[in-house]
Amino acid sequence: MRFLAHKSRAFLAFGHDLVMAALSFPLSLYLRLGPSISDTPTELLVFYTASFAGIAGVVFFFTGLYRGIWRYASLPDLMGVIRATTFVMLLFFATMFVATRLAEMPRSTVVINWFVLAALLGGPRFAYRIVKDRGLDHILEKTSREAIPILLIGAGDGAAAFIGEMARDRNALYRVVGIVGVRSTRVGREIGGVPVLGRIEELPEIVAALERRGEKPQRFLISIQDIEGAAVRQLLDLSEQLAIPLARLPRMTDFKETVGTQRSIEPIAIEDLLGRPQAVLDREGMRALIAGRRVLVTGAGGTIGSELVRQIAASDPERLVLFDSGEYALYTIDREMGERFPLLSRNAVVGDVRDRRRIEEVLAAETPELVFHAAALKHVPIVEANPAEGVLTNVMGTRNLAESCIAAGVKVMVMISTDKAVNPANVMGATKRLAESVCQALDLTTTGTRFVTVRFGNVLGSTGSVVPLFQRQLAAGGPLTVTHPNITRFFMTVREAVELVLQSSVLASSSEEERGKIFVLDMGEPVKIADLARQMIRLAGFQPEKDIKIEFVGLRPGEKLYEELFYKNETLVPTKVDGIQLAAPRMISYAELSEALDKLEEVAHHRRNDILPALLRQLVPEFQGAEDD
Repeated sequence: MRFLAHKSRAFLAFGHDLVMAALSFPLSLYLRLGPSISDTPTELLVFYTASFAGIAGVVFFFTGLYRGIWRYASLPDLMGVIRATTFVMLLFFATMFVATRLAEMPRSTVVINWFVLAALLGGPRFAYRIVKDRGLDHILEKTSREAIPILLIGAGDGAAAFIGEMARDRNALYRVVGIVGVRSTRVGREIGGVPVLGRIEELPEIVAALERRGEKPQRFLISIQDIEGAAVRQLLDLSEQLAIPLARLPRMTDFKETVGTQRSIEPIAIEDLLGRPQAVLDREGMRALIAGRRVLVTGAGGTIGSELVRQIAASDPERLVLFDSGEYALYTIDREMGERFPLLSRNAVVGDVRDRRRIEEVLAAETPELVFHAAALKHVPIVEANPAEGVLTNVMGTRNLAESCIAAGVKVMVMISTDKAVNPANVMGATKRLAESVCQALDLTTTGTRFVTVRFGNVLGSTGSVVPLFQRQLAAGGPLTVTHPNITRFFMTVREAVELVLQSSVLASSSEEERGKIFVLDMGEPVKIADLARQMIRLAGFQPEKDIKIEFVGLRPGEKLYEELFYKNETLVPTKVDGIQLAAPRMISYAELSEALDKLEEVAHHRRNDILPALLRQLVPEFQGAEDD
């Protein structure tokens, strides 16, 4: 009763069923009497119809008919309709027999009405389900008591698909004993005859209640495709507390690709722990930016570069040029493109952004319209130990490419930056801030070529990042090494990062208002690395500190406790796309900047690592690196 008072959809279904009940009685009487129904007194017909509808309404209200969701109507829902219809007919027959002795109404009308009412109630439910699912495959469901009992997390399409498949398969490995909703909107209802028992916060009580009924789940199974990372972390804590493993269903796209086979159940991935709601992106605009154009990607074999290549290739460019200094990385991504997009016109080019002549040759030969610049030296300790190489690649390489793009008539150059460029504490961050400055200044100076700078944090699972390191340490039995108990980082998946890079390119190419500004991607909340280590240990089936130790080894040279996405004095301006903001850090004229970069380049070429930090601090006053000796 409380459920119906708060659920408008249930009230709509209740109203529909009342109308069907009111229609079913005169229709049944007509099927029994034919045209002679006109001989039945109008007052008596109205009385019988109103009484039938009233009795039906009471029965419908109290028989749980509205716990089921039409979108997921199945055999258990049909049984509920049949049960409710039977109660209605029995109660109506008994009541009317006492009240009127069923005067002028043939007794067989009750039997006919049973079939008519069941059809009018069940037909629309299953018609709606068939239209939604475009077929009958999900209607028939069976159960197996021998299967492993599991509790589904999420009351949506994924849950319905899994319940239907397990019920149709006589050899199903799993039996769903209940559903836990992330939100409260479907608590108290059913999907495929399986009740939504409560919310995530109520898991301990739900498990205890199921255990008392002899149906304690042996596994929690996430059925939501885009569940937030905070919810996954909460589930991981509860699963450890309740000693019940946590897993997830494959993506719905995987469901479609494996029709006719039983779906595998996957372990929780680290991406699930860090997940965040995906921004609504202008995919048509992204495709329009790429389709039919010649595109070049530097650093094409790296983590960001290779994902850029994949997403660009999927948008039908006229030609795609892969540019990288690493032969094997270039070979790997080029081979992948050949297998996935055999008709794509492409060229794999070995080259270094530090070699201006090579860049000019490639741009002249390929005439790209769009250039995505992902080539960089990014590992903080290595660049800290080799500052000249960081300057020559990250700063001079960016300047070489940018000036060559202007000369070649490139329409848009997109530079990938990092949160380490904000208040940099290391050489790598300072060099990326200078690279940002190059693109900012040129974007304000030139009219033919747009320069777009996109800044974001750590990419989950990229080469040299903490996640692969932890995975290797776990495989070796530990310990997991963390530099400091309080160190935090921003994380996002590589696919999310690249999609937002492309979206930023669309925004910049369609407006002049962003000139000289930096696109900052929303990275969500920073993650404590120590917490990440504990979660990865638990995901591997171990207990932190008991099975696998965590050791704190001290901050590395140039490492900060926390990263920032923008300067405190910057005013962030929202864009029309969620997840992307604009920042306007301090700028310098390109003529003045270029003169200073010439001096910096000369020092770097002579490998004067002793004076490079001081020169970097002159160009990037926020740089807090170690003082020169």
